[in-house]
Amino acid sequence: MLAIGLALASSLAWGLADFGAGLKSRRFAVLTVLVISQVGSLPFVVVVVAARGAGPPEDLSFAVLAFLAGASGTVGIAAFYRGLAVGTMSVVAPISATAAVVPLTVGVATGERPSAVQGLGVALALIGVVLASREAASAAEGARPGSRTGAGVGLALIAALGFGGFFVGIDAASARGDEFWAILVQRSTSLLLVAAVALRARPRLAVGALETCALVAIGVADVAANTLFALASTRGLVSVVGILGSLYPIITIMLAWTVLRERLAPTQWAGVGGALGGVALIAGG
Repeated sequence: MLAIGLALASSLAWGLADFGAGLKSRRFAVLTVLVISQVGSLPFVVVVVAARGAGPPEDLSFAVLAFLAGASGTVGIAAFYRGLAVGTMSVVAPISATAAVVPLTVGVATGERPSAVQGLGVALALIGVVLASREAASAAEGARPGSRTGAGVGLALIAALGFGGFFVGIDAASARGDEFWAILVQRSTSLLLVAAVALRARPRLAVGALETCALVAIGVADVAANTLFALASTRGLVSVVGILGSLYPIITIMLAWTVLRERLAPTQWAGVGGALGGVALIAGG
């Protein structure tokens, strides 16, 4: 029961963080959102690692893997936030969740054999992406009546690849060392990369005290979700925890539907359901 509660809590935290980041990225530059949320959330990880009182793993190869996970995750989250800002959150969020396909593909490449259920999940997720990404185009918008690829879909696919690389890297880093130290290295890497880009691009960082607090809260929610999921995966069946942790797009979709009044065509809702169902089959297969 504890593992289930932790996994559901991680899904809730991810969903809330994603929705908040999407809203803020519509008001501020994505780089501004990333810098403030990353800077504000890193101390949270430091405190957790320090409170445990355990030193870094002796096998420092975990740090290399965590660095790669951080680099991949940074690309993913930057694309994701931008996708949430310019596209329909109810579409972008579930497409990003198809990141589960990446670890499965890596497993196949290294000799693993997916089950028939997982194979069905991949097919269902891909069909769901196609359906969810198509939206109506009206003549009033200067396009021929019919359908077109929705805004943010390409970014959502990039996010899925980035998140998938993060999952593979952080899993390998945790296996060789300690999941908390792996998260610390990953988060530090992400902050360094974002800071390097910010020094060159010089985004506006003076956003006011209330907005700064909101962005820091988004970063803390994101890293808290990572930590909760790591704890859940060590206390319960990964197949069950993986499915529950993959429910975060539902939170984002519900908030987008109620707060932003987003509406989708029936085929898009079918695609959203297909994408989420495919992710569940992949995680549970």
